[in-house]
Amino acid sequence: MRSIWSGAISFGLVNIPVKLYSAVGDNKLNFDMLSKKDLSPIKYVRISSADGKEVSYKDIVKGYEIAKDQYVVMDDKDFEKANVKKSRSIEIISFVLEEEIDSIFFDKPYYLEPDKTAEKPYALLREALRQSKKVGIATFVLHNREHMAIIKPEGDLIILNQMRYEADIRDPKGLHLPEAEKVSKAEVEMAKKLIEQLTEKFNPSKFKDTYIEELKNLIEAKAEGKTIESKTSAPAPTHMKDLMETLKASLDKSPKNRPPVSRKKAARKKVKK
Repeated sequence: MRSIWSGAISFGLVNIPVKLYSAVGDNKLNFDMLSKKDLSPIKYVRISSADGKEVSYKDIVKGYEIAKDQYVVMDDKDFEKANVKKSRSIEIISFVLEEEIDSIFFDKPYYLEPDKTAEKPYALLREALRQSKKVGIATFVLHNREHMAIIKPEGDLIILNQMRYEADIRDPKGLHLPEAEKVSKAEVEMAKKLIEQLTEKFNPSKFKDTYIEELKNLIEAKAEGKTIESKTSAPAPTHMKDLMETLKASLDKSPKNRPPVSRKKAARKKVKK
């Protein structure tokens, strides 16, 4: 794993040198863009507007337009000079209870690893956060933008979870949303029973991207010239008049409502297989 940033966590007057690592990867199928006519790959090139020639990455610089066709060129050192402290530190501003933060603000998680000389203060911050049951609200600069984040313990790790600013959250005003009076008390009670039936301890290992595997199977079948037919269909919307009956049927179908299979029956099923 390669770090993408290095600096320090600023905790009061304590500075803890750390490295930042992305905590997530992108597990997806990569599709190439092809010409429909002859399936030749489509290339994306960087073309100069002055002479129409391709420009290599090493010859590209960042510029800010201050007037028509007038630019100020910026390099990596210039971005740091804007505020050296901010560009090299994760500054904890305050501490809060994590449950006070709406999940809509969470954006992307990162791992923080201490420098060899900073293991003790790193452990100190981690244990203090754990025992106080608080998370730190911090600011840091990454990719030429200042972000807010929470700092929280997770096992032996300290995790930085990048957050969205309130200004980045779109106002839902204008969406057509139903009033609570649209549903009856009996329907709500039935829905609550279904929720209770399906309630369990969260286990992230139960969830896999099965759609990726289905896509791979489809790709293999098409490569072999097989005719592809969908085995599933899009779910039909539940009509208001059928809502109660659908809830009852859902309760009956719930695994917790199914009669237990006796050991003898289970053994007989195995023998039949």
